[in-house]
Amino acid sequence: MILDVGAAQEIEILIRAKYPILYVVSWEEQRVEQALQRIGVELSRTVYSWTLTAGFKPSPSTREPINKLPAELEALAQIHEGPERSIFLLKDFHPYMKDYRVVRLLRDLAAQLRGKATTMVIMGPTLNLPSDLEKDITVVDFGLPGPEEIEAILDQAIDSVRDNPKVNAKVEPALRERLIQSAQGLTLEEVESVFARSLVEKRAFDLEAILDEKKGIIRKTGLLEFYPAMDRIKDVGGMELLKEWLDRRAKSFTQEAKAFGLPSPRGILLLGVQGCGKSLLAKAVAAEWNLPMLKLDVGRIFGSLVGQSEENIRKAIKIAESVAPCVLWADELEKGFAGVGGSGVSDSGTTARVFATFLTWMQEKTAPVFLIATANDVSALPPEMLRKGRFDEIFFVDLPDREERVSIFGIHLRKRDRDPANFDLEALATATRGFSGAEIEQVIVGALFTAFDAGREVSQEDMLEEAKAVVPLSVMMKEEIGHLREWAEMRTRPSSEQHGD
Repeated sequence: MILDVGAAQEIEILIRAKYPILYVVSWEEQRVEQALQRIGVELSRTVYSWTLTAGFKPSPSTREPINKLPAELEALAQIHEGPERSIFLLKDFHPYMKDYRVVRLLRDLAAQLRGKATTMVIMGPTLNLPSDLEKDITVVDFGLPGPEEIEAILDQAIDSVRDNPKVNAKVEPALRERLIQSAQGLTLEEVESVFARSLVEKRAFDLEAILDEKKGIIRKTGLLEFYPAMDRIKDVGGMELLKEWLDRRAKSFTQEAKAFGLPSPRGILLLGVQGCGKSLLAKAVAAEWNLPMLKLDVGRIFGSLVGQSEENIRKAIKIAESVAPCVLWADELEKGFAGVGGSGVSDSGTTARVFATFLTWMQEKTAPVFLIATANDVSALPPEMLRKGRFDEIFFVDLPDREERVSIFGIHLRKRDRDPANFDLEALATATRGFSGAEIEQVIVGALFTAFDAGREVSQEDMLEEAKAVVPLSVMMKEEIGHLREWAEMRTRPSSEQHGD
């Protein structure tokens, strides 16, 4: 089995260099133990594995355990007396590191083992390291399976059903790449299970099965929401320039693009008038690119405990990167980070620290996470957010012009099983000058309610009457929209070519 070469190699180097205690952060006990067993063979060292339920296997000591000692202290005592040229692996030991006795014993062991051919490895899914031990323990992140490991599991799954006539085991190169790409972010056991589930349920390798598995993982965290791919780019009216920009980057997450020297796109910021399709476009991009879409609700990040908010944003970022390649949608970003520019007195600077963590990630991220942020009020956005390097581009989404309104009417009528050819869309577009896409949709919905109540089919007159009754946002917020357009004219790219009303 192929292992995480980077992390395994780092562990081997640290063991060769006689580091006394390592803390390996990973969910995958089997992969980590296999890596340690391989290292033990190469370095002629015996690996002793400990769990609370079974103790050490094999036993490093011939003496009888001291029954009065708790299991975790007895384990450390056995390491203290254990033979040289050993690797001691302690699984799920991190909960005991809150005990002052364990901390003291670990510090004693660090001093005893330093410079010797014996290494203690603590392993757990989360990092829980007391400040007293920061200088004595070296932390190693054992990452999730990479493309090579996933490809090896895929080949094993193909071989297992190759002779089964009821299963389609044929995998074209394009599908192979997408399967490997989609499975990134899962543990090795989850990859094996999801391929097996796909073969049993679909009789073939199915991308939807992998996305369902990822959806379950994200739901458990409670920090991010998983959005199913339902909307398509064709469901979004107008925005031709933005659609063209996105279309050019549709294949940017492939190995072919990487080999060509292209970096993964960082993301875009969509500024504009409310109700003009920014959120709809964000959801459509994920569907068009066949990537999972996660929604970051900044309100969920903030917790009541000291340090919880900062930990939550780091955890949310880690989840998004583990599911990558994916689309991360941050809706109405200015509301989530409202007050960043304030004094920080009200929340002791928590918002500012969370915002700083998010900004640093945006600037330095290497994982293929495409961030789509939307905002309505540019004045509320911190200026740091708009600096070059945070986003690939900043697009301004204006109210739809006449041609775009015709397109939007057609889209919403077809979604409701009505033939646009039965209506004068040009007249409807003229009657809805200054309307947003959301307001046009409500004109159609309102007309359908009127027709349904009257017991007849909806008509052109119903929609014209409904349009007369609506006061659009462009009238109610004329000054604000004017200021937004003026700001965006020299600072952003237009999402569409305005053809006039």
